[in-house]
Amino acid sequence: MHIEQFRDVCLLKKGVSEHFPFDEVTLVFKVMGKMFALAGLDDWEKGNQKINLKCDPEWAIELREEYEGINAGYHMNKKLWNTVALNSADVSDELAIKLINHSYDLVVKGLSKKVQKELEDL
Repeated sequence: MHIEQFRDVCLLKKGVSEHFPFDEVTLVFKVMGKMFALAGLDDWEKGNQKINLKCDPEWAIELREEYEGINAGYHMNKKLWNTVALNSADVSDELAIKLINHSYDLVVKGLSKKVQKELEDL
């Protein structure tokens, strides 16, 4: 998956915006102001294509056990976030998209009912 593909998958979702809240190289995607995906662009350019995604805690553990390219979230809450190496042999684009969708859905589910309604109305 190329950075443009990752960006497109994220931005095609309802209520998503992109930001650089930490520095000029950490690309963050938020849904209704809540972070669901991020990537370090400096590492990406060096061939280290990794993204951090939120994940259900139980499924996060299963994924880490099953895939070499999925590890506890780097610089994130290890219980709720995974770092996914997109250039890993065992992480397909289809799996990456599934995990991006899961992260988005998980964050949307955690939004207040009012904000969920605002998202539906977009």
